[in-house]
Amino acid sequence: MINKLIRKIFGIGTKKSPSADKPATLNSAQHGIDPRLVSNSAIRVVRILQNAGYEAYIVGGAVRDLLLGVKPKDFDVATNATPEQVKRLFRRAFLIGRRFQIVHVLLGQDLIEVTTFRGASTKPALKDEAGRLLRDNNFGSQAEDASRRDFTINAMYYNPANQLLLDYHGGMDDLRRKTLRIIGNPEQRYREDPVRMLRIVRFAAKLGFSIDAATLAPIASLAPLINNVPSARLFDEMLKLLMSGHAMSCLKELRARGLHKGLLPLLDVALEQPQAAHFIEIALNKTDLRIRDDKRISPGFLFASLLWTQVEERWAHYRANGEYPIPALVAAANDILDAQTEKLAIQRRIASDMKDIWLMQPRLERRTGKSPYRLLENDRFRAAYDFLLIRCESGELAPEIGQWWTRFIDATGEERQRMIDEQTRSLAETPSGHKRHRRSRRRRKTSSVSTISQAENTQP
Repeated sequence: MINKLIRKIFGIGTKKSPSADKPATLNSAQHGIDPRLVSNSAIRVVRILQNAGYEAYIVGGAVRDLLLGVKPKDFDVATNATPEQVKRLFRRAFLIGRRFQIVHVLLGQDLIEVTTFRGASTKPALKDEAGRLLRDNNFGSQAEDASRRDFTINAMYYNPANQLLLDYHGGMDDLRRKTLRIIGNPEQRYREDPVRMLRIVRFAAKLGFSIDAATLAPIASLAPLINNVPSARLFDEMLKLLMSGHAMSCLKELRARGLHKGLLPLLDVALEQPQAAHFIEIALNKTDLRIRDDKRISPGFLFASLLWTQVEERWAHYRANGEYPIPALVAAANDILDAQTEKLAIQRRIASDMKDIWLMQPRLERRTGKSPYRLLENDRFRAAYDFLLIRCESGELAPEIGQWWTRFIDATGEERQRMIDEQTRSLAETPSGHKRHRRSRRRRKTSSVSTISQAENTQP
């Protein structure tokens, strides 16, 4: 009796082996999926696989979103066909991955990810000392595939041909209760793949769901396992989290569960500072609004916003030590990126975008000579301008700087020149009305000279 009660509380052994279970089968009236929300490309992939004699279903987050009445952005298909068999059926199909091969099928502009049902290995899976799976590339049955999925609400299979839904682990009930529950033993599943802890936090924030008590319990003690995940994979997961449309809620959940340490160490420091936290909250809220409006989001802009307050602090340090503004900013940007990428492998292209946005800020503040015209032609201008507006809104800069650029963008040629002339005269006058004498600056023959040239060469 006591053992039965323990198993019930912690969700251990309460089900038979999934391979022996038959799924609950729900018809269209019971599950309520609107077939009009299903991608025609996903339906076509399923139909081609089924016509070739294979099983095929829409799976994962797409099914979850369909059940919630939301049109999914991505569709995944699961099948008993091997990757090579899938590839032969489609003209534009590409094998992806090493640990477990999948197929990307391109139909027009749509990309459908096709995976083969995963199964239990007949041999012990290769794991590291913490229990993380290093290699586990085995095919299996649909029931085995269901047991290998992370959460019950992501382990349902939808057949668009007959509109039947297969549910192996009570995902439909959890969806109705708005509860996130991991499949299997929570501690073992987190050890196998610590990223599952980040995923459950992301889903909780994004969907507004609660986390099942047994699923939540081990996270606090197992959070350090995140440090064992390859940095490139962590970056991909953090990008999904920050671009979920609920970025601030996700960050708060991460901090509440103790999962933030080591992921964005400099951001963690910034969130403890009121001014920095205010800046980050404004940036993330604006990002969330753009995502909900289906507008394009630049990962470079997002990470530049998250780390700006740390760059600014370092920038001030270099200037206080006598360094010129532009090389000081370059050095500060490099310091912060180096410190951050030790834990999170920010891609080189994204890091370059971040530096461009940061390095354009002093030039946006200056607004004299030909610089405003050249900035308008820069590919990063819009991102840098939006970044400047956040600085103004947070109180870091005077609002009139952002207002000046907003007017300049829409102004005619004559109006633009008049605005620049007025700005030039304004800078030439001291507060007392006397002209300011500019001191000639002797060029220093140091490494900072080459840094200035390098920084300017990144701009038009």
